[in-house]
Amino acid sequence: MNRLCVVFDVDDTLYLERDYVLSGFAAIGPWARTWLRIPDFAERCRVAHEKGQRGRIFDTVLEDCGVRPAPESISALVALYRAHVPDIRLCADAATALESAAAKWPVAIITDGPAIAQSRKVEALGLARYASRIYLTELFGRECSKPSPVAFEEVQRMIEARRYVYVADNPLKDFTAPAMLGWKTIRIRRPAGLYSALENGGALVDFELRDCAELHELLSCF
Repeated sequence: MNRLCVVFDVDDTLYLERDYVLSGFAAIGPWARTWLRIPDFAERCRVAHEKGQRGRIFDTVLEDCGVRPAPESISALVALYRAHVPDIRLCADAATALESAAAKWPVAIITDGPAIAQSRKVEALGLARYASRIYLTELFGRECSKPSPVAFEEVQRMIEARRYVYVADNPLKDFTAPAMLGWKTIRIRRPAGLYSALENGGALVDFELRDCAELHELLSCF
């Protein structure tokens, strides 16, 4: 039996999610220029995002441009955004941590979000090189997104280990299930992460690191 199984989240744990967001805006810009007659749509979205706008950026930008945010237009923009091939890269510290972890222990991935978008991210980051199991929680059903334990229980079924560790970033949902299952939890709190300002909830986070640079040393102590 393996001594340890290391399981990683993706967004803001292995790369900066803001890079994916900006990549998505850049991808839909040409479409908006051609079909919505908005030449600077991508830039307007970027500015709105940097001001803290979340959730309804496309609606807001269309309204600011005097264009009615018809459901069909929003659906098209969202579909293009999710399906685009992202221009993203692993953080250097994450790449090193994945390499060293995979050389010593079985590695898995559990990530939330629209399955098509998350699969594009996994492919762009080359995560199959490191992880023997990759789980997109939406493929179990939307009700199985974190904090549901379904994907974590699947890891336990597929990879036998004496101890499991989940490395993630979002204290609102990432650590509930693994803590309940008795896993060790490590929060990566990147300063540029979308959730970096959130405080840890309860006793769900066992360890906190600024990035993955010291992760291998910590894992070796388990």
